[in-house]
Amino acid sequence: MTNTCIMISIVVYLLMVLGIGVWYSNKNKTTDDFYLGGRKLGPFVTAMSAEASDMSSWLLMGLPGVAYLSGLAEASWTAIGLAAGTYLNWLIVAKRIRRYSQKCGANTIPAFFSARFRDSSKILSIIAALVIIVFFVPYTASGFVACGKLFNSLFGINYMTAMLICAAVIVAYTMLGGFLAASTSDFVQSIVMTIALIAVLVFGITSAGGFGNVIENAKSLEGYFTVWQTHDPLTNTGSPYSILTICSLIAWGLGYFGMPHILLRFMAIEDAKKLTLSRRVATIWVVISMAVAVFIGVIGLGMVANGAMDSLGTVQSDTERIIVVIAKLISEHGVFAALMAGVILAGILAATMSTADSQLLAASSSVSQNIVKEKLAPNMSEKTTMLVARLTLIIISIIAVFLASNENSSVFRVVSFAWAGFGGAFGPTVLFSLFWKRTTKWGALAGMVVGGAMVFIWKFGIANLGGVFAIYELLPAFVAGCIAIVVVSLLTPAPEKEIIEEFEAVKAMKD
Repeated sequence: MTNTCIMISIVVYLLMVLGIGVWYSNKNKTTDDFYLGGRKLGPFVTAMSAEASDMSSWLLMGLPGVAYLSGLAEASWTAIGLAAGTYLNWLIVAKRIRRYSQKCGANTIPAFFSARFRDSSKILSIIAALVIIVFFVPYTASGFVACGKLFNSLFGINYMTAMLICAAVIVAYTMLGGFLAASTSDFVQSIVMTIALIAVLVFGITSAGGFGNVIENAKSLEGYFTVWQTHDPLTNTGSPYSILTICSLIAWGLGYFGMPHILLRFMAIEDAKKLTLSRRVATIWVVISMAVAVFIGVIGLGMVANGAMDSLGTVQSDTERIIVVIAKLISEHGVFAALMAGVILAGILAATMSTADSQLLAASSSVSQNIVKEKLAPNMSEKTTMLVARLTLIIISIIAVFLASNENSSVFRVVSFAWAGFGGAFGPTVLFSLFWKRTTKWGALAGMVVGGAMVFIWKFGIANLGGVFAIYELLPAFVAGCIAIVVVSLLTPAPEKEIIEEFEAVKAMKD
């Protein structure tokens, strides 16, 4: 009976998002509708869909799992960096890129780069499209992994079967409804995620014997309940958290400036004036939801100490199941509790799907618009372009499914690498494109290539040296990208008069 109630909640949720896709399927008349919703998003949908697509399964699986395993330090400093990055991105980037992208007629991030620098060769948009494919495919795969883990843990369903079903649903409503379906479902999913966090928080504290017990247990573990040390569950000891490590975790916030699926929300709002309201809503939700997610990890350990939950072990891919385990415990308290557990688990699906749909859309737009239409078949009709967009979405999904076949992948680690990739490749390029008029096409290209390459170089090479080099790859990649843009821009001819005039015109725009 318990599993039936849980399944009812999840099936209702999946049917709802499919219904959203069907509802919007007839509203996509052009590729601009499919990729940007005709720039008609309201402020609340813009805010919540941006943050829901940002947080992903990382919020309900990765972040609590890290906090459960090693304490407050890594999870908290990461969350602080993300909160700061969220606010600054909305504050300084949102309005400028909304105005600039409309001024130059761009409906994707790669197209914006080409239009901004009058790149007739389209080399900027092609390189940008390749960056999106390289980093979004594994990012999307991590979401599919989370879905597979969820159903495998709950119902004993074969991991591959569960993962394939969830992937099919995500692909179906995204392919049908495009950007409007993805954004509207993301808005709904943010509400489901919020309900899930609150329900788990309340039940967890109660099961752990109260708030005081949770805190006392956390304090009893060396290096656990502090942001200045980290806890080692294998030796039950603590070790100092260096300032350098803290800075590299705060650097997570730099990634926001280069996230295509978030930047697209900025570009799609119906009125730039409403971005101020969107910023406030988004920032408040992000700060509260991440704080709750981190504390759920602490609560989980309190539940183990109080005998209310079995230990999740010391492997991160296992500790990431913490909310799934708590939801199953909730389901044992009657029909209503089981239905609520289903909502909580639907929240994990929501977190995953809200990101995966946006990533699929951004990746497919990069291929169909910025590679196929712009470079290979510029005379392709609108109808054919839409068909190519949907086919591309399916192909990218298949590749992501293949990568997701490894169920032992850590959601947190995969997401962190992809996040660094976008932050390093696109972050500096977006900021300099919007705020430094001396930036040249070749400078922007150098920033993308150097920043993206440095993520791989640092992650798989330099970081292995250990010591001061063992930092999050986003920070050195972002710095290297910025340096490359400045140096190459100053070494190449200044932008043409037309480009400078457009820059000044956008800069002069007022609400």
